[in-house]
Amino acid sequence: MPSAYNVRSRARERNSILSRPEFMSLNHQPLRGGCGSPESRPGPKRAAQTKHQTTQKSEEPTDGSSNDRRESTKMPEEDCMQLNPSFKGIALNSLLAIDICLSKSMGVCASTSSSWGGCRSMVALLALTGHGITWIIGTIVCLTRSNTLAGQEVLVNLLLALILDIMTVAGVQRLVKRRGPWEMTPGFLDCIAMDVYSFPAAHASRAAMVSKFLLSHLVLAVPLRILLVLWAFLVGMSRVLLGKHHLTDMVCGFALGMFHFSLMETVWLSSNTCQTIISIGTLSWSPFY
Repeated sequence: MPSAYNVRSRARERNSILSRPEFMSLNHQPLRGGCGSPESRPGPKRAAQTKHQTTQKSEEPTDGSSNDRRESTKMPEEDCMQLNPSFKGIALNSLLAIDICLSKSMGVCASTSSSWGGCRSMVALLALTGHGITWIIGTIVCLTRSNTLAGQEVLVNLLLALILDIMTVAGVQRLVKRRGPWEMTPGFLDCIAMDVYSFPAAHASRAAMVSKFLLSHLVLAVPLRILLVLWAFLVGMSRVLLGKHHLTDMVCGFALGMFHFSLMETVWLSSNTCQTIISIGTLSWSPFY
């Protein structure tokens, strides 16, 4: 049998081992809220942890400063990429990207320093032939010099179609507010005709409507009819070359011009109505006759 001295020495050795910090959790059960528990008595290691946590808490920013910091680190909405996982959204974004890339590459007359900068004045003159102010003034001049009822009927309906085209395109542009590929400031005549945005292309819409109108109501030779169609296409392309519109703006402008022509054919004004409008315009109309 072991002697009492050996038993006491082994007990002291076991107590000294269990009293080490790494064996404290095995020797004592944690007591919640107990004042005399080992956790409540800060040892060297626990005191260091408590001091580290207190330092972290003191370094944490307040709610107001953290919110301000978050708001300051937020990126602007135009710099954030909005991803649409649907196939329709991906296809639409891809088409728009192709449209912008092609339109910028085709803007060879956007400035005098462009690759075709020397032809800019000639292309601008071609675009001027499709301007709304040009066509309205020309139609009014022809109307004052026309002596036939048929000619006056065609010219009055053409004048109303031009006004309809200008107002419709200006309204759609105000709703969409799409900028051109080169972000150019609109000119003086463009501001008068309310052609300040890119979509749809006003010149393309007007050229398509006027060419279809003249082809339907004037007797023209085949070469003139071909030249009229070519003129409408070149007017629409001139605005793309000048960097004013995208390709999709031009295509939608052509479609809108054809719609305006169909609408005017539906509400075509008769000769008597046109004579009444001319009388009111010249202040010679009297309701008693």
